[in-house]
Amino acid sequence: MAFMRLGSKSEAFHREGQTWLCTTGLVSDVTIEVGDMKFHLHKFPLLSRSGLLERLIEESSTDDDGSGCVLSLDEIPGGGKTFELVTKFCYGVKIELTAFNVVSLRCAAEYLEMTDNYGEGNLVGMTETFLNEVFGNWTDSIKALQTCEEVIDNAEDLHIISRCVDSLAVKACADPSLFNWPVGGGKNATSGQNTEDDAHLWNGISASGKMLQHTGEDWWFDDASFLSLPLFKRLITAIEARGMKPENIAMAVMYYTRKHVPLMNRQATMDEQVNETSNPSEEDQKSCLEEIVGLLPNKKGVNPTKFLLRLLQTAMVLHASQSSRENLERRIGNQLDQAALVDLLIPNMGYSETLYDVECVLRMVEQFVSSTEQGGIVPSPCITEEGHLVKDGADLISPTTLVATLVDGYLAEVAPDVNLKLAKFEAIAAAIPDYARPLDDGVYHAIDVYLKAHPWITDSEREHICRLMNCQKLSLEASTHAAQNERLPLRVIVQVLFFEQLRLRTSVSGWFFVSENLDSSENPNGGNGGLLKPRGESVRERVSELEKECVSMKQELHKLVRTKRSWKNFTRKLNFKKKSECCKPKDQATPAI
Repeated sequence: MAFMRLGSKSEAFHREGQTWLCTTGLVSDVTIEVGDMKFHLHKFPLLSRSGLLERLIEESSTDDDGSGCVLSLDEIPGGGKTFELVTKFCYGVKIELTAFNVVSLRCAAEYLEMTDNYGEGNLVGMTETFLNEVFGNWTDSIKALQTCEEVIDNAEDLHIISRCVDSLAVKACADPSLFNWPVGGGKNATSGQNTEDDAHLWNGISASGKMLQHTGEDWWFDDASFLSLPLFKRLITAIEARGMKPENIAMAVMYYTRKHVPLMNRQATMDEQVNETSNPSEEDQKSCLEEIVGLLPNKKGVNPTKFLLRLLQTAMVLHASQSSRENLERRIGNQLDQAALVDLLIPNMGYSETLYDVECVLRMVEQFVSSTEQGGIVPSPCITEEGHLVKDGADLISPTTLVATLVDGYLAEVAPDVNLKLAKFEAIAAAIPDYARPLDDGVYHAIDVYLKAHPWITDSEREHICRLMNCQKLSLEASTHAAQNERLPLRVIVQVLFFEQLRLRTSVSGWFFVSENLDSSENPNGGNGGLLKPRGESVRERVSELEKECVSMKQELHKLVRTKRSWKNFTRKLNFKKKSECCKPKDQATPAI
């Protein structure tokens, strides 16, 4: 840590309770009160260094009634502790400037008008010189910026905060390996103790001879997290203005949030909880969270969706402002395709009787669809291949399809809630455009779960909810299950069977077309040269084969309809999981029955 020694005389003061006395042997002729502390001093050393004290002593002398000169300096920056150092400076007693006291001393010197007009090498000039040295070092700059909190208004007026923030922003945006800055003081930066890493030399080597290693772009996060929120905001704003990547800004804000909003860390380990430096009140956490939301970068995808969802849940618990929650919902909605199902299961904090906050999820889904459509994103057509989604022949799925799958899974999780109204279920399912679902197996599964959990709904309501799925977009296995599902209206079952028959006829027609083309290619001139069968005979044989295949497929279909297959087997084939299994590692997940 940088320091500067001033003065040469030995200690000339001693303290008795809240009173400071000079040990020079001369009778004190002025008493200065700072708060509850009293300093019995001499006029000449003070007025020869301070313009303010010179005027106050002169004014006091004209009004002297014989009781002695008594002055009050309650408004001096830094209070009695700082004035003690000022007094020693005036008497020429040895003092040491450090990053911990230079800011308050600079502000006190300005307040007392201790310029070179009242003696060469006065305190204003000396503290300014040392401040410039402090600003050249990351650790000292962090310490100095923290102490600005004690004299915030004076430090602001003297532009100490802005200069300190700018120096830190320059260093944070630069590669520390290119400079020999001793950075990354961490917790030691605020302790005031000279640890081994603090007692380093300016060439980046510690006193023990070890190089100070700082790798990665997150080396400054921990030091910055010890700043108060207003100063942290100033630093982040300055760093952002200097062009730091939004990803790094987001990581720094996340780091700060984790430390100052401990309610976010309910799943933290015991060691992490023990290491938390404080436990702020919920009101303080609420204020901090609301400010942090405004610091998050606006670029889509920069802030992890999982973090945003946890921040939103915490905002609900803390009853944060409506604008903050809407901000988070909008951010999450814009990148909903990056969310995980388990993170969307937000407990209901409102007056609704539902277990989960379905209103919030509905707003985020609508935000995603709206932002996607406004962005002019036209999804590529998706096809299905052996039950898997494929896009343009590659294993790529459009964001809208990902969100559709996510929403269908969410509906299946919240459907067992007996308090979930049909209109709300339908609103969430219908918020996803039809083109986003290449298969409707997921929404069919959610509908069936809802019907099972709400057996009292009317037949018309059953018909209405079934309109959410397209029977033509059910897989063979889903169609088979639907055909024997007694919870479905009869009209839906008939539709399922009809479309299966239609699909079968389309397949047969396609095979016939292919067969005819093959025959034409084999005998383009109408003859077989004694080697191929006549065209008519070949076609008749293929038609006969296709008819047999058609009859066989119909029999298989009827057999499947008659067969009682459990819904568990169907959901296992569709790869649906319970919420509890989503949260388990793969090796701990409960095997499907």
